[in-house]
Amino acid sequence: MRRGDSRKIRKAFALYEVLLGLAIFAIGVVALGRAVENCLNASAISAEEDVVRQILSNQMAEIQVAQGVPDAAKEFKVDSVNGVVKVIQKSVLIELTEPDNTILDGINLVTLTAQWQQGGISQSKQIKFYVYRPG
Repeated sequence: MRRGDSRKIRKAFALYEVLLGLAIFAIGVVALGRAVENCLNASAISAEEDVVRQILSNQMAEIQVAQGVPDAAKEFKVDSVNGVVKVIQKSVLIELTEPDNTILDGINLVTLTAQWQQGGISQSKQIKFYVYRPG
């Protein structure tokens, strides 16, 4: 083997090492890009759900401070930064019984359901709470 041939072989291996290093770097950059995209999507979904939670919380507070019995059924829409959120309210008068068999009346079980679209897919979130209105 001549001296020039071994130099050519070393240069060829060096070229392959550089190409292999670039390929590994490119795969790493693509994987990092996808990870960042997933984080951004998760943040957007979380922010959207926070808006819906706030809408439900506000409606719950309004029902709790209002005078009189909550409406048995009610439906309305709220415009948010992420689109329209449909809120469905249902209220049922219930009788709860204490351990000593005392009946508690004037208690309503209120269910609030929020429905919205997230990326073309229907989503919903629901809360239930009690409201006492003495009769």
